[in-house]
Amino acid sequence: MDGNANRMDLGNKIRELRNQKGLTQEELADRCELSKGFISQLENDVTSPSIATLMDILQCLGTDLKHFFNDADDRQIVFRKEDFFEKLDGDLHNKIEWIIPNAQKNMMEPIRVTLEPGGSTYPDQPHEGEEFGYVLSGSITIIIGSRSMKAKKGEAFYYTAAAEHYIKANGKSGAVFLWISTPPNF
Repeated sequence: MDGNANRMDLGNKIRELRNQKGLTQEELADRCELSKGFISQLENDVTSPSIATLMDILQCLGTDLKHFFNDADDRQIVFRKEDFFEKLDGDLHNKIEWIIPNAQKNMMEPIRVTLEPGGSTYPDQPHEGEEFGYVLSGSITIIIGSRSMKAKKGEAFYYTAAAEHYIKANGKSGAVFLWISTPPNF
């Protein structure tokens, strides 16, 4: 991003923040001991504040420079194949791809699992939370405690992870499925 792009956002971001706080331009100006005209020009990107003035305005809006410029907009949203983190397990004949890397810090952890024919995932101990999956190809058996259920391409599964659980591929085809757990536990 060039400097201009950042400056162009400034007025909008200040307006958004002011609206979130339920303040009029006049009220914000009063709090910061500035003129309403200056706040208006600022929000319309007619003028740029000095750093000191910007710091004052942000303080009046209950934030600071660091949080103002370091918002969630900078976080990666789309992940491509080259971003994925891959792990092969020769014993269990599976491949696990973390399609959203470093998801341990997120609320949920999506992975894509590829099972060779007869392959399975590692038995997972009971844990807090829930698991959801969608079968992209082939068919699988989901084993939860003493229960086992089949799911095939185009079908989904959802359960609480209160008993030991794992998934194995059926038949000769193997399987590929998305598996999302919350909270992250892989």
